[in-house]
Amino acid sequence: MDTNFLSGESSNAGFDDIEDFVWADDSTTNMPWDQFSQVFDLMQKGNRAFRENRYDEAIGCFNKAIVKKPNDPVILQNRSAAYSRISRLLKNRPASAPAVNGLDPTTHAEFALKDAEKLMSFRNDSAKPYFLKANALMLLERYEDARETLLAGLQVDPSSNPLRGLYQNLEALSVSVIKRPKHGKPQRFDEYDCTVCLKLLYEPITTPCGHSFCRSCLFQSMDHGNKCPMCRTVLFISPKTSSISVTLKNIIQKNFPEEYAERKSENDSLTNLGVDLVPLFLMDVVLPCQKMALNIFEPRYRLMVRRIMEGNRRMGMVGSESGTMADFACEVEITECEPLPDGRFYLEVEGRRRFRIIRSWEQDGYRVAEVEWIQDIYPVGGTREREDLQDMARGASELALSWIRRAKEAARTDRRSRRMELLQAEGMPSSQDPERFSFWVLTLKRSFNLYSPITFFFPLSSDVYLFCSL
Repeated sequence: MDTNFLSGESSNAGFDDIEDFVWADDSTTNMPWDQFSQVFDLMQKGNRAFRENRYDEAIGCFNKAIVKKPNDPVILQNRSAAYSRISRLLKNRPASAPAVNGLDPTTHAEFALKDAEKLMSFRNDSAKPYFLKANALMLLERYEDARETLLAGLQVDPSSNPLRGLYQNLEALSVSVIKRPKHGKPQRFDEYDCTVCLKLLYEPITTPCGHSFCRSCLFQSMDHGNKCPMCRTVLFISPKTSSISVTLKNIIQKNFPEEYAERKSENDSLTNLGVDLVPLFLMDVVLPCQKMALNIFEPRYRLMVRRIMEGNRRMGMVGSESGTMADFACEVEITECEPLPDGRFYLEVEGRRRFRIIRSWEQDGYRVAEVEWIQDIYPVGGTREREDLQDMARGASELALSWIRRAKEAARTDRRSRRMELLQAEGMPSSQDPERFSFWVLTLKRSFNLYSPITFFFPLSSDVYLFCSL
């Protein structure tokens, strides 16, 4: 089906485009100037990439910006528009076109829908969120939901030409496509079951050899070999190039709604483990604020990464010695994820929070742990100890900034200049958060191979101090 026709490109009047991110002063941004400056630069870069049709690069910039400025409406709507554009382009690719790597069209459309729904939660008095949501729903072929969204948007802004144009395009579709005649509930046959997990198909994918499997089951099987689990035909497909069979999914969801809802709940429980449950990657010790690149090639961890990317993009990294897993570890967030043609993943992660492992167990080959989050205990506010701690953090912050300025000057003729560029882009935590700031200083020292110690003193009482050298 022609997705250009569905999206109403001829009449969206810029609603399918992006919005410029406006510069603002400190009094209106409610965030440090240096952090807002980084968000502004990321948005400028992302918008430029979007307008040059480099949508993957644009989404990467928007992802980094939303981490620094969560729930910003401009970032959300721009990212939603970018996801929709990629979904539409992938759907319109001819079968003879070369394979591409990354997520499939359906997943991109679902991401676009999530951003549009979040945008509507705090900007429901504007027509654009309704347009973005309806556009994503149409890419998912959920035409009835798209129609209800457009009608709701027209109640907010009856004179909106983009909403009217998209609604007219939707109404022009064949009634048999939007409203199929209702039949009696069909009998459940084995054709609706996945031959890998022997359960009702969930997010089904039909292979070129004609067999259908749950999306997760197929790619979990292909982690061990690129052959069809049924007929052993060699498959040249990847998660990005293989979209969900929307027609088969709709048939199953419509005729077996309760069983499909159970499958969805089962899948969600694997991708969203809960507040105190963390999937574990056993490798090395990581600190908060530390950044690291990973090459994921083991089948068990490839499965884990796919589930993490459908959830909160976070996992725990823990060290081990002589086969014994450490009791303490660090949560990391996946900031960049690049699926490779052979099924591996190239990841960039950044340390977030520390935790203690209470208990752990194996799930589909990798470890999952119940954890207890660890935070430093600060002196009580208003006390001399708290003031001394803040003064020390501010002093260390000024010294760090001074060192960075000198290092940048020296790096102009040094091979480490690229490291200086990366450091400038990363920024520095506020001195108002001594815990996170201290880890940042330690990461700085490790990243730039600083062999001379950095010394801090922590006041424990009026006449007792703890000295620490990093």
